[in-house]
Amino acid sequence: MIKRVLPLVIGLSMTAAAFAQDMPATARSTSATQTTTTTVTTWTSQPPTGALTEDAIKTSIANAGYKEVKGLAFKDGVWRSEARGGNKKWVKLAVGPVNGKVYPADAPSRLNENEVNAQLASAGFQNVKHVKFEEGLWSADAKTARGSDVNLLVDPTDGSVVARSRD
Repeated sequence: MIKRVLPLVIGLSMTAAAFAQDMPATARSTSATQTTTTTVTTWTSQPPTGALTEDAIKTSIANAGYKEVKGLAFKDGVWRSEARGGNKKWVKLAVGPVNGKVYPADAPSRLNENEVNAQLASAGFQNVKHVKFEEGLWSADAKTARGSDVNLLVDPTDGSVVARSRD
């Protein structure tokens, strides 16, 4: 009897170990009824693949009502510049590299710190810390679902991630 049961026990334990492994990302179920796509960038000195061109960024700034753009440069995951608004005052701007959305440094946020934390948690980020609103965008430190440390720049109107950088 032991000779018959022993191979069965060994076979079951090996099968259980195989099923306990994570399935590869390509084999995971995609049965979710709603998907959310978040476009993020890695902070480098160059805009990410798929980013708008410098001319398109200038057009976005002009379409937002600003003129005389100066000092346009890609820095910390977003385009940064100064531009003169309709009131003739110079304003610091950040512009999303992929969506071209303009974030004036002096504009208030529609979200508060708790709402930003909630949005980041719902996007899968964990251990969110150092949430701070400055220069038109929220910044935060967090961990991805896989445990990687990231710095984030977050849209002040909807809480979406505008840019991210690994620590």
